[in-house]
Amino acid sequence: MTPAPDARTLRAEVARVDFGACMLLLEDGALLRATVRGRLMGPRKALGNAVVVGDVAAYESAGEGAEADGAPAIVTAVEPRRNAFSRRAPGKRAIEQVVAANLDQVVVVTSYAEPPFRAGLTDRVLCQAAFAGLPARLVLNKCDLAPGGPEGPEARGILSDYAFAGVAGHAICAHQGHGLASLLDACRGRRSLFVGHSGVGKSTLLSAMVPGLELLQGRVNPKTGKGRHTTSAAWLLRPEPGLELVDTPGVRAFGLWGIDPDRLDRLYAEIAPFCGHCRFADCEHEAEPGCAVRQAVVEGKVSQRRYESMRKLRQELRDDDALAAGRTGGRG
Repeated sequence: MTPAPDARTLRAEVARVDFGACMLLLEDGALLRATVRGRLMGPRKALGNAVVVGDVAAYESAGEGAEADGAPAIVTAVEPRRNAFSRRAPGKRAIEQVVAANLDQVVVVTSYAEPPFRAGLTDRVLCQAAFAGLPARLVLNKCDLAPGGPEGPEARGILSDYAFAGVAGHAICAHQGHGLASLLDACRGRRSLFVGHSGVGKSTLLSAMVPGLELLQGRVNPKTGKGRHTTSAAWLLRPEPGLELVDTPGVRAFGLWGIDPDRLDRLYAEIAPFCGHCRFADCEHEAEPGCAVRQAVVEGKVSQRRYESMRKLRQELRDDDALAAGRTGGRG
């Protein structure tokens, strides 16, 4: 028999996670600091992936003086996630890092220049989104630096490669406000995770989309003025009803998690339809005769850029697997 719910238990969304504590986003938009019950902690008293941004958490009042740091609430449980977006945690050990949960889409923020567009990181994020079953969008920022601007052939050429994959593209200049209205409309009614390489202007973009973002960001900093709470981890904002943005720190590299190199081609949406039509069932789409994928490239149905990206990324994943196997002596 299921016990009756405790009258003290409430629910809220996790807006931020820092060590063994988190910030909860209440329905009315208020933020509440909470610690986490010990059974959710790992052996080193770390949360790991037990509580992440976007989780629906059950919490209850800590009671006056119940917590040493004065947090007024305690997270007691986390509801099952409908999805999660992960990456391989930085470092030599192969560890999953769940970035956020219960998402509706992933927005990959890139720039045309300063730094130049990087297909490798973009495609890694898109593959991870596809693996998680999440639709994705591509933002190409700083398009004012491209010949012809946002409507010029260079910017449109990059975005058209991804249109084949069903990835909606946005040519943007955040400083000038170009293209922001369309992107904002595409995010309303959805919880959107923003991911981007360091320096692409993601913070500028979000600030242009949501005036007063700095004030919301400051509210998430629960205790100190050191800036750590506003720059180094994902955080969920709800600037208006129905608009939920999950910001993440800029990344230098993005490691894939849980993806089989031999199934990677299926995560490229424009390549996947051709994978079962090669002459050989185990076709690597390299030099084999009768390769439907390479023929699709010749016919312009798959861009050369994306085809080469798939080949390079598959080899990198295989190299990573071989390295990991060597470290474990070939076991498991």
